[in-house]
Amino acid sequence: MIALWLIPLLLIVGLLALAEGISYRLTSRRAPNERRSPAEFGLTFEEIGFPARDGVGLRGWWIPAPGSARTVIFLHGQGGSMDPDVQYAPALHAAGFNVLMFDFRAHGRSQGDFVSVGYLERQDVLGALDWLAQRGQDRVGLLGFSMGGAVAMLTAPIAPQVRAIVSDGGIARLTSAIVGRLAEARVPRWGARPIAWLAVLFTSQRLGVNLFAYEPMRWVGKVAPRPVFFIHGGRDPYLAPGEFETLVAAAREPKRVWRVAEAPHREVDLTAPEEYRRRIVSFFEQWV
Repeated sequence: MIALWLIPLLLIVGLLALAEGISYRLTSRRAPNERRSPAEFGLTFEEIGFPARDGVGLRGWWIPAPGSARTVIFLHGQGGSMDPDVQYAPALHAAGFNVLMFDFRAHGRSQGDFVSVGYLERQDVLGALDWLAQRGQDRVGLLGFSMGGAVAMLTAPIAPQVRAIVSDGGIARLTSAIVGRLAEARVPRWGARPIAWLAVLFTSQRLGVNLFAYEPMRWVGKVAPRPVFFIHGGRDPYLAPGEFETLVAAAREPKRVWRVAEAPHREVDLTAPEEYRRRIVSFFEQWV
């Protein structure tokens, strides 16, 4: 017969093991998405390479709009690559914007072994801005998808050359995103919360940085006076109830919000594809 004191001990060990497994999966390199190309959309492009600000080698695409001094940098989501997002480049290119796309570290074609869902990826964006500066491009907007939205909110406060950002499905807190993922796996939220907190704690220890201090919720208010455009699906499970409203409230003016009640995470574009592209182009035309 198992001693009663062993039961809570086994539960604690199981909790710690699960949190460590989530941390490992969260930070590990993942398989890229299916390879795409701007050529599929009739876009002339250049395959480029540049270092992140901390030296990690990154690979991407430069899609120039002849004579344009305005550029939008695409920031893709976690666990894939830049490839799926190329579908949004034609609308911005047709409006006269250069487009710079790249794979974050530990994603796709780029080097790197660790994902941090924001903190380290800031160095990648700063490297992209350095690459643009060498080419005289200093009117820049950031278009972030999911993790990319979080990275945009974390990077703009330390990158004054960024004039505006769009966050499509950007998370507010990493813990909430993990709770949402666990809830999809039928883990009760009351049990998912301590697991998520431990996972972020273990990830912080692995990366040597306090990731709790680098939540978009804490940084988005520092983007002003540059504008933020929040795009959000009302059925997004990766923000806690009421968290999107808190994130928007934390941002200072100017800001813009488009929430589609029936859309899941990062699927507003599927709900209203033409309006999605029109709103993003209009926003960058106004501010970049």
